[in-house]
Amino acid sequence: MKNMKFTKMLTTIFAASIIVAGCSQATTATSNNSNSSSSSELSTSNSDTVNIGGLWELTGATAAYGVVQDNAVQLAVEQRNEEGGIDGKDVSYQSYDNQGAPEEAATGMTYLIEQGNSVVLGPATAALTFATQPVAENAQVPFVSATTTVDNATINSETGEVWEYFYRTSFEISFQGAAIAEFANQNDYETAAVLKDNSTDYGQNLTDIFVENFDGDVIIDESYISGDTDFSSVLTNVKSQNPDVIFIAGYYQEAGPIIKQAREMGIDIAIVGPNGLGNQNIVELAGAENMTNVYYVAHFVYTEDADQDVQDFYNAYVEKFGTQPDMFSAVAYDAANMVMDAIDEADSTDPTAIKDAIGATEGFEGIAYDITFDEEHNVSAPAYIQEVVNGEPTENVTVIEPE
Repeated sequence: MKNMKFTKMLTTIFAASIIVAGCSQATTATSNNSNSSSSSELSTSNSDTVNIGGLWELTGATAAYGVVQDNAVQLAVEQRNEEGGIDGKDVSYQSYDNQGAPEEAATGMTYLIEQGNSVVLGPATAALTFATQPVAENAQVPFVSATTTVDNATINSETGEVWEYFYRTSFEISFQGAAIAEFANQNDYETAAVLKDNSTDYGQNLTDIFVENFDGDVIIDESYISGDTDFSSVLTNVKSQNPDVIFIAGYYQEAGPIIKQAREMGIDIAIVGPNGLGNQNIVELAGAENMTNVYYVAHFVYTEDADQDVQDFYNAYVEKFGTQPDMFSAVAYDAANMVMDAIDEADSTDPTAIKDAIGATEGFEGIAYDITFDEEHNVSAPAYIQEVVNGEPTENVTVIEPE
């Protein structure tokens, strides 16, 4: 377990709203920039473009995570092309809707590789990442996920070796699970109810880490599965035992109804959760009036006094998509820019050269956090525990950094 440093940060937070739009199976975003001029030719291609793929959950149950990341990559590519592209070449971005299904994700990775993309961004979720790793590895095409948090996701479980062509730019579940537990400890919660999504590794692993690091007693350990909608039995148990805090180890699709039903039953204790709760759709599911005394782990927060590059991203995203960016869009934006810098550094569109350049990334300055990869293709990223009141993020944020 990594050591952690905890600090409190008072900020003014802008709530992130999300528009989940239907998207076609494969879309291409390119920009022809008449000001582009090549000072040196990228070494392995006679094409006038650099091809980057996106493999996202654009429809289906987890589309709220994929659409915003696809948007952010589109924005990053558009901006790069406006600046002259990569070594004078336009960047072509082609996204594929994996529909939130592992089989479709594997098909999509194959499709994007066959279309000549030198590197792929996505998917947003771990199960789809696992489904695509063998495809990319066999084809020797690198891909980067900004939001796959499952521990050891960069390790091939069959060989015990690091996946050579996969990188991720997010913290691991073990870090955010321990961070949530420490947040509970810092707030002197002595008893906890754990409600976990038992149908996912995400929920199970988060629970194990929370229980290991929570100083108090877990007096309730209940399970549900993805797609459940009625939590009255579980919450009746919670109400009868009256713990100090509820930890929801899962995603917003079930967390929203859990929060709604808990508040309607008169359960007003603190509710904490992982980054899977950090989606504006949870407010629609729970009801804004019920989203008070709720806390979730965030990858990124936007503040009024943010650096200029963060404000520029925020404003450009709003202008292009008509909605505010969220934490998932921010980290995808960073991943896309990091990848494009790596292509520039490689001076090549050869996938293996790009893979090597990504791995050599050190101190990339993102809007969310800096990116440096370790030997297992992971980064050391902070987490932010964000308070929500009446459905809106507040100025109360706890910053958790690995030491």
